[in-house]
Amino acid sequence: MSYLLAFLGFSALVMLHELGHFWAAKRVGMRVERFSLFFPPHIWKTTKGETEYCIGLIPLGGYVRIMGMNPNEEIAPELQDRSYSRMAVNKRIFVIAAGPLMNVLVAFVIFFGLFLVVGLSTPSSRIDQTEAGSPAAAALKPGDRLISVDGKKGDVAVLGAAISKHRCAGAQVEGCAAATPVRVVIERAGETETLLLTPRYDAAAKKTRLGFNFAIDQETLGPIEAASRSATEMWRVTTLTMSALSRLVYDTQARKEISGVVGSYEVTRQSFEFDLAQALSVLAIISLSLALINLFPFLPLDGGHIFWALAEKFRGRPIAYSVMERASAVGFVLVLILFAVGLTNDISRLQGEGFGLR
Repeated sequence: MSYLLAFLGFSALVMLHELGHFWAAKRVGMRVERFSLFFPPHIWKTTKGETEYCIGLIPLGGYVRIMGMNPNEEIAPELQDRSYSRMAVNKRIFVIAAGPLMNVLVAFVIFFGLFLVVGLSTPSSRIDQTEAGSPAAAALKPGDRLISVDGKKGDVAVLGAAISKHRCAGAQVEGCAAATPVRVVIERAGETETLLLTPRYDAAAKKTRLGFNFAIDQETLGPIEAASRSATEMWRVTTLTMSALSRLVYDTQARKEISGVVGSYEVTRQSFEFDLAQALSVLAIISLSLALINLFPFLPLDGGHIFWALAEKFRGRPIAYSVMERASAVGFVLVLILFAVGLTNDISRLQGEGFGLR
């Protein structure tokens, strides 16, 4: 079922992106000749009015074919006023930008819905549950609150990092005991206790652990707070995405962190198995990332069309199609490189440690 849900989620993101282009083109009076979910060969077609609606066999995207996207296209005289290339620059930009903007809107709606329905999830310093047979199982109880670890206080990340600093004396192998114990101060039933616990190495997590989970606190949010949190989360994702993309040129580690279509799909699929809210959050992040990448000023991306439309506006006359064709070759190569890097990383993760979702 998770495979189907992930596929439907990705399909919805593609369809809504193209629906943005489709709606905007119809809105300004352009002639839309085809609306296709996925790429050819087409396995289903139907024509309504002047538009052919299709479903392709290759599920890697979709497209809207608008009459006159190629200035050299032969167009009947009575239809020329509805051609993309004959429309005013602002109308063309509106049509092209509508796709990425739809992805931004989808991301906002998903985040808003999650914050409104689920609320704000915040990791607490309370113990939720312990793992059977773990060092924590014999000493910690659900409801205990961690005050400090080795004298360090802070959020769950700080406390967890302090525990994982304790290493096994020899090779770090599954189940080995750390060379030194962890000094844990807890609060239980209003009283403070100090415990000495020896963590064990968890090969899957690649660190030493005591074997417990922190509890999650849920905070209910109203519509205004949910909208504010959604905007904040989208800005956080945007800055992280742009930072990661900017480091691709010079940072080898950044290139290793890039994920492609396969990885994005697999993370979404695993999220559906784990938690519906998490899966929807992943889809929101993917939708926003798609919008950002699509706005890069390289053809065949949407940002490339916007760039050349603006260049025409500033120049005062159309740009030669041959110039745009040559420029699109550069953009196409960059897109292929990004796709290849992401796919290579995804294959390595599938063959190795996985995607570390949990």
